[in-house]
Amino acid sequence: MKYFFIYAHPEPTSLSGFLMARAVQSLQASGHEVIVSDLYAMEWKAVADENDFPRRQTDTGSPLNYAAASRKAFSEGTQSPDVAGEQQKLLWADVVILQFPIWWYGMPAILKGWFDRVYANGFAYGVGQHGGNKWGDRFGEGVMKGRRAMVAMTVGGRMAHYGPRGVNGAMDDVLWPIQHGLLFYPGFTVIPPAIFYEVGKADDAAVEVMAQAYIKNLLEANQVEPIPFRSQNGGDYDDVQVLKQELDNGFQGHALHQNGAVFISNIALGKPGDYSPQHFAPDSRS
Repeated sequence: MKYFFIYAHPEPTSLSGFLMARAVQSLQASGHEVIVSDLYAMEWKAVADENDFPRRQTDTGSPLNYAAASRKAFSEGTQSPDVAGEQQKLLWADVVILQFPIWWYGMPAILKGWFDRVYANGFAYGVGQHGGNKWGDRFGEGVMKGRRAMVAMTVGGRMAHYGPRGVNGAMDDVLWPIQHGLLFYPGFTVIPPAIFYEVGKADDAAVEVMAQAYIKNLLEANQVEPIPFRSQNGGDYDDVQVLKQELDNGFQGHALHQNGAVFISNIALGKPGDYSPQHFAPDSRS
């Protein structure tokens, strides 16, 4: 298979960097193809602005409409080379991995900026019929349909903090904008994430457990059951894209949009649904 890592950590010797390097080595040793976009090493331009459109008419004094300019550049083949290059990597891949540390309940700004620029209008959104009971090829459809994606995330806090009653909120809710929004929206089949908790306290033995669990998750990426998000155009939503009343699964919020029981994030350390805190000897990695 073809694996594409979108990696965002400023320190190459971090735990994130170590896990990514081990994963790449193991995948290649198993005969898989791997591409890595190391955003910090690439000095990725994270700010979406008019400089993304070198051929845009600027002498008219018209204000920048980023979505419109993005669609025009994509359709005409005049996108910035860095943006077009990342789009080709996405189209090349069978499995896409977002690897990053959680910072302030989300991804580092450089990774968010990658999505802002690479997910062009006409490429990742603004695709398909918009009207009536269908509002675009999205949430289970789109250019990424047929490909799989997963989150690999390091977390400084305890597993219990992200449990159903944890003070930080359930991890499935924290990851909702990424997994359902950034990944499922353009058509990816989203598989359970690999999440590593209390990474600042992980000793060498714990790090090795993490690495082995991560590698196993990646090697099995094509067989694992995906998160059962409901497809927008699969019949579960009405003509204004609201979940049909008869499909109420007894849950509220994000869990309504899963076809089945509430999904519990796959935990790289501990069993799924095991939210007991982990305790490791101090270590400097993060």
